[in-house]
This record gives sequence, C-alpha cells and structure tokens, in this order.
Amino acid sequence: MKNLFRWPKPATIEPNNFRFKSLSNWSFNTAVGCAHACRFCYVPEVSTNRMAAKLAEHGVADTDAEWGDYVGVREWNEQAFLNSLRRADGTPPHELKPDGNRAVMFSTTTDPYQVLRGELGVRHSALVRRALQQIRDRSSLNVRILTRSPLARLDFDLMRSFGNRLLFGMSLPTLNDRLARIYEPHAPGPMQRLLCLAAAKDAGLNVFVAMAPTYPECDAADMAQTLDAIAPLKPVTVFHEPINIRAENVARIEAHAASLGTAVNTEPFKSRWNWLRYALEALQEAQHQGTCLGLPMHLWPDASMGHKANLETLAQMHEGTPGEIKAWLESHWHRVSEWPGKT
Repeated sequence: MKNLFRWPKPATIEPNNFRFKSLSNWSFNTAVGCAHACRFCYVPEVSTNRMAAKLAEHGVADTDAEWGDYVGVREWNEQAFLNSLRRADGTPPHELKPDGNRAVMFSTTTDPYQVLRGELGVRHSALVRRALQQIRDRSSLNVRILTRSPLARLDFDLMRSFGNRLLFGMSLPTLNDRLARIYEPHAPGPMQRLLCLAAAKDAGLNVFVAMAPTYPECDAADMAQTLDAIAPLKPVTVFHEPINIRAENVARIEAHAASLGTAVNTEPFKSRWNWLRYALEALQEAQHQGTCLGLPMHLWPDASMGHKANLETLAQMHEGTPGEIKAWLESHWHRVSEWPGKT
C-alpha cells in the first residue's frame, strides 16, 4: 500500500442507493479507497472522484488511476456511530425497500477485511469489530458482510453470535488464479476465498456468494468449475453479474495483462451489441448451471439492458419479444434475496 492515511470523517451507517441488487438498505464503509485494486471497480466513478480535492491533500493525484494505491481509514466516533445506528433501526418498514432485508452491508465502497499494515491496520480491524458489537447489542438490524479477504476469519466468533441476523459472503467470480491476478491484482487468491467460505460454514455461519463480476474469459467450463465448488457449501444465495466496465478501465486491464505476459478478451467492450450479447449469454449460462445444481441463483442484469433500444437488440438475439425480455429482466430486478429464517 503506497498511501495509507487517516480519514477525518467518522464511519457511520448510511442509506445506500442500490438498484436491483437486494443486498442491503444501509452501508457501513470503513475507509476511503481499497487496497485490492480491482481494475473493474465502479467506486472511483461513483464515490472517490467526488472527494478528489480532499484526497489530493493526502497525496492522491488521480483518484481513478491510483485506485488500489490509497486507503484512508475512517475515524471511530462512538457517539456518531450510535446516532446513525438509532436512525437506521428506527426507520419505519414502509420507508424501506423490501429487497434490502433490513440489513447493513459491510462494505459497499471498500473491503472491511483488507490487509492494512501498522497502527492504522489495527485501528481498522478494531473499528469493524466494535461496529459489529454495537449493531448486535443495540439494534435489531441484520448484517451482510461481503469481502475478498480471509482475514475475516478473525471475527467468525463475533459473527456467529448474530445467529440468523448475519450473512457472510465472499466475492468469487472465478477459481482461475491467472484471471484473478489480472482483474483483481492485490486481492487474495480465489482458492483462499473458497477455503474461507468453507471455514465460515464450518463455524456455523450462514454464507452467500457473489460470483460477480464474471469476466469475458469465464466461459461455461469456468462457471461450472466455480459453481461446482460452491454447491457443497449450500449458500443462502449465489449472486451473479457479468462485468461491465468503462473504456479507460478496459485499457488499464489490457495494460496490466500485458505486463504479466498475457492478453485479455476485450471483444465484449467494443460495441453495445457485443456487450449485450456477452451479458445476456453470461447471465443465462450462470442461471442454467446454478439451477441444475440446485443453487438459489440471483442474477444482476444491468439496468441499461432495459432501455428500449437495448430491449430491441436483445430480442434479436433471443427468441422472444422486447416485452418478454423486459419481463425476464424485471423478474430478476425485483427479486428479494433469501435471508435465513425468513419465509
């Protein structure tokens, strides 16, 4: 990590603006930036770019190009956190999107268990653990944890104490380590994540998987390998989303792959038609394979697929009318993900 610093704004529970994800109603983000350096990440565009002036004070010249090289650990202010917890816990049910399962997500713009060295790393770990304790003891909210890091094992004891109020998940797009090194260069390897999921299951936790985002190289055989490995864990839900990235990120991925002496498949990003075909085929393949394995698949089709022109394009690729394609998309967009103990 080239640039690790303290971020003055405290970590609090805030409403999130997810569409069609069914992950949570609120987010708890522990840091600004993320050490995992995932090349496809949407966070610079929707979050850190807005903080560019403040980040520049900490030596970040380009929030997008330097993604993965900076992390600002948020302050822990107990009173500020408890105030945000009371606001969230007191929100009337009719004001909440039902697909959020009344859950707080750790985290949506960073990883709650990324490895950070030194005193700030200790502070970050303590912040996560203290927040979990307070949510457990002072509210009735649920918690969803999504990470790429086996460091989460250190908190399995605390997570288990939530019972059915907590879901623990790993992002696992592929088991192909070569692909992971290209697209997620600083994140722990896929097999480490799979072993962590198995350890979470053995520890008595309810687990889920985000097979997202899968890459153009994740063909039917690759998906089969990943889903076959996931199936014995009996996850509560398996989410799936094909990659959808901006042009500059495509160039960065190509450059990083070249530095590793390999190449990536960028055909899906060369035209709208190409991406729509790729996305539809990937979603359908994941649904087919997951269903055959008895897995509770929850697809995340991009909202842009519902635009009129895109529906007409999709209908040309698929047997059905634009209206039928729209109905299929909406069946996934409006699906409420499973939660243990909930009927």
